[in-house]
Amino acid sequence: QVQLVESGGGLVQPGGSLRLSCAASGSIFRFNANWYRQAPGKQRELVAAITSGGSANYADSVKGRFTISRDNAENTVFLQMNSLKPEDTAIYYCNLRNVLWDYWGQGTQVTVSS
Repeated sequence: QVQLVESGGGLVQPGGSLRLSCAASGSIFRFNANWYRQAPGKQRELVAAITSGGSANYADSVKGRFTISRDNAENTVFLQMNSLKPEDTAIYYCNLRNVLWDYWGQGTQVTVSS
């Protein structure tokens, strides 16, 4: 069992930046890592994904603004969010997944408002 703890969320003005971290209690190198978000009244959506080999993909809505990365030595996944918009407001969840396991964090709130 791997526990995931997200951090780095908060309140930021439009145009600002935040860096989310997802710290895992065990090794992450065999997992693909994902960041999802869920806004009030909306379904959870995939924001960014990075494979165990380091290949990244992004939702069209965040492409060019968000960057996902991973540090396998520190068992941590990051999401750098720049040029934030009010529509980025949501709870952000970290997810580790492979063919055998699927782990989720508890989420961290990101609010973009002036």
